[in-house]
Amino acid sequence: MVEQVSWQVDRLAHDAISQYTVLIIVMLLVRYLVQGRPALRLIVHFVFFAMLTAVLVADDVAPWSADIITTDLARRIFLGIAKTTWWIAGATVLVASVRVFLIFERKPREGRLIQDLLVGIIYLSAALAVIAFVFSLPVGTVIVTSGVFAIVLGLALQSTLNDVFSGIALNLGRPYSVGDWISLEDGVQGRVVETNWRATHLLSGSNDLIIVPNSALAKARLTNLTGSDEVHGATVTVRVVPTRRPSLIEEAMRSVLLSANSILKSPPPSVAIVGLDSSAMEVELSFRVPGMSRTAAAKNEIYDLVYRHARAAGIQLGAPPSNRADPDPVPGNPVQTPGTAWRLLNAIPLFATLTEDEMKSLAGSMKRLTFKEGAVIIDQDASMSSLMIIRNGVVVVEREVEGLMADVTRLAPGDLFGERGVLLGAAEPARIRSLTFVVVYQIAKEDLASLMRDRPILAEELGLLLARRIENERQFIDSHRHLEEVQPTSIAEKIRHLFEVPHADHR
Repeated sequence: MVEQVSWQVDRLAHDAISQYTVLIIVMLLVRYLVQGRPALRLIVHFVFFAMLTAVLVADDVAPWSADIITTDLARRIFLGIAKTTWWIAGATVLVASVRVFLIFERKPREGRLIQDLLVGIIYLSAALAVIAFVFSLPVGTVIVTSGVFAIVLGLALQSTLNDVFSGIALNLGRPYSVGDWISLEDGVQGRVVETNWRATHLLSGSNDLIIVPNSALAKARLTNLTGSDEVHGATVTVRVVPTRRPSLIEEAMRSVLLSANSILKSPPPSVAIVGLDSSAMEVELSFRVPGMSRTAAAKNEIYDLVYRHARAAGIQLGAPPSNRADPDPVPGNPVQTPGTAWRLLNAIPLFATLTEDEMKSLAGSMKRLTFKEGAVIIDQDASMSSLMIIRNGVVVVEREVEGLMADVTRLAPGDLFGERGVLLGAAEPARIRSLTFVVVYQIAKEDLASLMRDRPILAEELGLLLARRIENERQFIDSHRHLEEVQPTSIAEKIRHLFEVPHADHR
């Protein structure tokens, strides 16, 4: 029995067919076990290719030679299968190496088209090698025949091939990569999410998938909006009626950029007057945002601030270029008119529920204050006894962080501050300073208390305003541990208790 087993082992060790069969079975089993592991699969394919080479060379078989000198049919079939397997195994090792390289480079999606091209070339070369060295056929004849067929097929698939070769050119030139934001000359804009043989897929800002054929993309003039970092530049063009000197309008637009919280302060934004005629003056506001996705929010804030600063400075926005009608007469500077305080209150949603008599009474009690550029309105840790409404200019709320003053937020015309001290008697956690010449209107604590007793809903609105400001301060710096963990309703409850305000009737 032992001798029989020994004879079978010895036969297996010297029989190439048996070795080849066992090698194939082991290869299929191990390949199944390493599914989903590209690096291990590469190692398995390489080991199989090396062992198959050793088996064939030991049996005096040269896979790269077309000579098969044997009259045994079974032997000829085995040699044909073995040599074909050897060429396929070699091609598989090369293909696996290409794919693992792209995975290690962490760019499997960018290199998909190039990967497919290389894989196709490798398998085509292996197929030609099998034809030449296994079937002993003249490769030149096969290439000529296939070339004629390729010409016929190319004419039938001209549009598709145009997309394919355009995709290859785009991948080699690399004008963009997956993840870049690009803009085409026809206004199409989006982030590149995939490039394949036929088309490039873009994801627009509205989350729509845009599929652009590679041939159209190769001919189009495109702009890659993604630079070396995530910082992105944007512009907003404003048309105003030219009833003021350009320098005054430029100053108002600089105040717009100065009071914006969603744009980068460095590099500094700029204002440029790009057009002037009898109907309107065009002003271009240029700025940068931290990322492409923040552009829409930043532009929305800029437009809101343009409206507020223009209204505060008595600047009238111009009509569209297509409308050449003469503008309506512009009133004088609203700051100089006696109804400024009333109009300021009327423009703030917080006081929208007041009656006309209440509005006039409150406006009559308001006091106008001015601050020079750079003046400290209130120091950090000091308490305010009045509610302040900004009429003109830009105010910055800043706090010392690691020895440097950092902006918490910036306030523009129509914004309020001082509600923390007025409502809760608490100190300001940050310094409030004027960035430009600032005009504010002051509402005394006593006047506000009297008004809230008649209008309890004001306590609710001021509570929400203060809660949002506290939340912004918490997000700005983690050291605001002393801020009380309260919700908007709890702040409103404290305000009602402090001012003896009854609960609002929401009916």
